[in-house]
Amino acid sequence: MVKSLWQEEQAAKLAQGLDELVYRSNLIGTDRAVCNWGGGNTSMKTTVKDFRGRDVEVMWVKGSGSDLATMKAHNFTGLNLDDIRPLLEKAEMPDEEMVEYLSHCMIDSKHPRASIETLLHAFLPFKHVDHTHPDAIISLCCADNGKQIAEEIYGNRFVWVPYIRPGFTLSKMIAEGVKNNPNAELVLMEKHGLVVWGDTAKESYEKTIAIINEAESYINRKIETNQVFGGAKYEALSNADAEEILAAIMPIIRGAVSEEKKMLLTYDRGEDVLEFVNSHDVKSLSQVGAACPDHLVHTKMVPLYVEWDPSTKDIGLLKEEVKKGIAAFKQAYIAYFDRNKNEGDQIFETAPRVILIPGIGMINTGKNVAMSKVSGALYHRAIAVMKGATALGEFVSLNENESFNVEYWPLELYKLSLAPKEAEFSRKVAFVTGGAGGIGSETCRLLASEGAHVVLADLNLEGAEKIAAEINELYGEERALAVKMDVTSEQAVQEAYKKTALTFGGVDIIVNNAGLATSSPFDETTLQEWNLNMNVLGTGYFLVAREAFKQMKEQALGGSMVFIGSKNSVYAGKNAAAYSAVKAMETHLARCIAAEGGEFGIRVNSVLPDAVLQGSAIWGSRWREERAAAYGIEPDQLEDHYRKRTTLLVNIYPKDIAEAISYFASSKAEKTTGCMITVDGGVPAAFTR
Repeated sequence: MVKSLWQEEQAAKLAQGLDELVYRSNLIGTDRAVCNWGGGNTSMKTTVKDFRGRDVEVMWVKGSGSDLATMKAHNFTGLNLDDIRPLLEKAEMPDEEMVEYLSHCMIDSKHPRASIETLLHAFLPFKHVDHTHPDAIISLCCADNGKQIAEEIYGNRFVWVPYIRPGFTLSKMIAEGVKNNPNAELVLMEKHGLVVWGDTAKESYEKTIAIINEAESYINRKIETNQVFGGAKYEALSNADAEEILAAIMPIIRGAVSEEKKMLLTYDRGEDVLEFVNSHDVKSLSQVGAACPDHLVHTKMVPLYVEWDPSTKDIGLLKEEVKKGIAAFKQAYIAYFDRNKNEGDQIFETAPRVILIPGIGMINTGKNVAMSKVSGALYHRAIAVMKGATALGEFVSLNENESFNVEYWPLELYKLSLAPKEAEFSRKVAFVTGGAGGIGSETCRLLASEGAHVVLADLNLEGAEKIAAEINELYGEERALAVKMDVTSEQAVQEAYKKTALTFGGVDIIVNNAGLATSSPFDETTLQEWNLNMNVLGTGYFLVAREAFKQMKEQALGGSMVFIGSKNSVYAGKNAAAYSAVKAMETHLARCIAAEGGEFGIRVNSVLPDAVLQGSAIWGSRWREERAAAYGIEPDQLEDHYRKRTTLLVNIYPKDIAEAISYFASSKAEKTTGCMITVDGGVPAAFTR
């Protein structure tokens, strides 16, 4: 049962008017069993002073492209009701004409475009109106016997409206239905949702909750006497087994769904998801169609269901079934588009947004983690609706042509057009070792600012988590992931890539940056010192690159590796034989991988910095004293010493290196591999030859 979230004490503090509408809307959107992400709309009619001081009756309604859970006052649109009411006399009004007309009714041109369902609110003569998509109500509205069940639940208190796409005609049908039924307290829209109203914000909100709970109570009694989804066919795998399999198949899936545009992946093993994917009826039910028109843009008409017996735990077979399933889904989607397209329609990505696998759960795709999770959240709602509808009768959906017309509806696509333009690294995942350090953290910040999702891998987990939290605060939740990783441990590196695959679906960019440095005269260089440099800077770079190479090959999407070498990669540093030797090895390893990676679209390049003191853990260690001693100067003179030895007379900072890394990882360098670029201010002895 849904609960009322209304807090009288908090509501009493609100200023009368728009603040009340914002509060009510946020409460409605907070519970996704009441309203879908991005769906539903709310309104309030009030009187305001216009620019000449005259009283004007205004309706505030949700603006297009916002979400009820998070919207604020600026997300609402104010419209002059005197301009809208004459539309009731019209017999019909096309969408384009309606949108154009409403743009002239706005009291402020800076307000967002009004909701598609603005006229639904305007035509009802109530001060407060709420339109939602509650699971229980849509279950009722998507059952083949829904209207009859509604009579059992609500008697003569409801108006039933046959399915029609939102717009002028639907709004007028609702207004006339309510006018013709003096007992009406609610409107049920077939395959769509609920409308209620009230004289106050609280009355409208509380009525929404009460109406939903009447339906939910009825449905719950029916569910108790029915076998949900035909009963269980398979058992869910343990979390450990499922994650082992997911880590192996998600890069495969990511590659298969990303041929047109790269997608990020998330997975979901909620109880409701597992109950559904493991059921006897999942294959047939999942292919009926979308539970609500609002879902279509984010979930497509149907998900991909993968035939697989989880008891076998056969990962090889599952990989093949997933690849075959995605290929077949794409072909079917193209055929669906061709059968239903209208003049001017341009096909979207053909790959599935929702993938259901018995024993495993649900995998979702999206242009970023946030949108992937939106697809998943909406499919949770679809599962709830199918559970309710099949308890009442037979689950029914929109026909194919109407589903297509909703999915490609210009008024719905307008919402997507409000999203910001995609940046250079949008849809890409970058894995950065030494992510908590100066160069690593600056690189992660820069790549994230250009759209990337980033993994900060570092022994210093606390430091990596701090940087990840900063990035998430700036660019949105789950844009950055911190993992503890010792680059010298094969198991730790493999686990970090598994976690990356589970979190994002795979990897596109790796920055081999973790480091250390020691300084000793050659004859005083111990085996321990030599092995330390070789393990971290040699073996570590090898392990990180090798595991990335494997994952990139699985994805078959290419990739970019950037190795952070050193001036010492090409210059024999005094009293630094171990460090210089392994830095030279790093850049040659990069060239070797570049030679092998070309056929797979994997590029490998190296950046050679020098004396990046700022934010570096290396320069906070004994290395500073050791290098100062090698030059016969004091440690606090190092920065000036390094600046003066450059031809450009500059110091080098982490941001300078990050920009070079960004260049190599970007589309600007898509035809460059096996290359080295120095970022050292111009040290003649280290000029590459």
